[in-house]
Amino acid sequence: MTEDRKKAALDYHARPMPGKISVSIAKPCQTQDDLGLAYTPGVAEPVRAIAEHEEDAYRYTAKGNLVGVITDGSAVLGLGNVGPLASKPVMEGKGVLFKKFANIDVFDIEVDAETPQAFIDTVARLAPTFGGINLEDIAAPQCFEIEAALKERLDIPVFHDDQHGTAVIIAAALLNALELQGKTLERARIVCLGAGAAAIASMRLLEAMGADRENMRLLDRGGVIHSKRVDLNSYKCEYAVDTDERTLGDAMQNADVFIGVSGANLLSPGIVATMAPNPIVFALSNPDPEIQPQVALATRADLVMATGRSDYPNQVNNVLGFPFIFRGALDVRATTINDEMLIAAVHALAELAREPVPREVLEAYCLDHLEYGHHYIIPKPLDPRLIERVPAAVAHAAITSGVAQKPYPDHYPRLEADLVEECA
Repeated sequence: MTEDRKKAALDYHARPMPGKISVSIAKPCQTQDDLGLAYTPGVAEPVRAIAEHEEDAYRYTAKGNLVGVITDGSAVLGLGNVGPLASKPVMEGKGVLFKKFANIDVFDIEVDAETPQAFIDTVARLAPTFGGINLEDIAAPQCFEIEAALKERLDIPVFHDDQHGTAVIIAAALLNALELQGKTLERARIVCLGAGAAAIASMRLLEAMGADRENMRLLDRGGVIHSKRVDLNSYKCEYAVDTDERTLGDAMQNADVFIGVSGANLLSPGIVATMAPNPIVFALSNPDPEIQPQVALATRADLVMATGRSDYPNQVNNVLGFPFIFRGALDVRATTINDEMLIAAVHALAELAREPVPREVLEAYCLDHLEYGHHYIIPKPLDPRLIERVPAAVAHAAITSGVAQKPYPDHYPRLEADLVEECA
């Protein structure tokens, strides 16, 4: 960033009041009678109701529309382990996105925990406050242990966005890119540079959707994750394959798909040139991708390209996922967010990109024209149809997979007749 932009960013966060979020009052509070209902003595009535029936907390408090965005600050954006306090601007920013895109309220919580177990215990004790928990910016491999333990202990959705949010958007964009390139997920040879939270979650989701593990290659700083390595944690071991491939160049020979969740400028034009016909490159490192789009496209004219940046076509952006996934989960009071719900979100996003783009989206992005194709494989974040389509798909998947505690909401779009009957 230029010095001017750095100053603008600091000013934005500091003025006219510090921070990006605040708490607002949702009920009238103008008279003595209002105060008597809001607090003592009136507040005693919902307290008694909840003490007798805990489910009434969803009726009388904000719990059902409140998500905790919780971190230990160990893997913040591209900044690394900056600690819990320095992570607070990012967590507040996440709250802004939840509210802006899905009208979900957020408390951001930054936990100073010396061990994963201490973090798990802290979050579990706080959980009664929330309708759902969004874990954020927690380093791998601890993030896998933390999420699994909390999902086991809690009866509300627990979602690590760096894992599953990224995975959903990658999968949705990839389905469309594969279709455009005349390929299938089941047969595609996929190379993933990076083997942290986003990478492993993405491979798990793609496999759940039909990708063949034998066609996947993950690479970390030590090269290809293969079965003869003795330096792998249990999560990387899931994707250790019996192969003589050792380097990125080896793995990329005739590969159909490259997914980069690693670092800047790690993919050379020469390696891109060795990929299979009609390749797909998702260079998602931010702010600098694994290869610059203009370089990749100059190397291969038959390429479909995506990045994590908003100034290039096909931005793989988590804001397309987490607000809408949580909206659907909260609206049917799901007890978890499972693979069925994630896959439903993937298909909803992929299908939306294939439809005509509304005029208001073009205006929001100062575009004259946009249609499904090599330069548009995933919806834009400001597409108003997202809040209609994705939560509905997620809610339906929660119901049909048996994790919902409420019926399909009346205000949601009607599904096909047979699906509506299932949701009744």
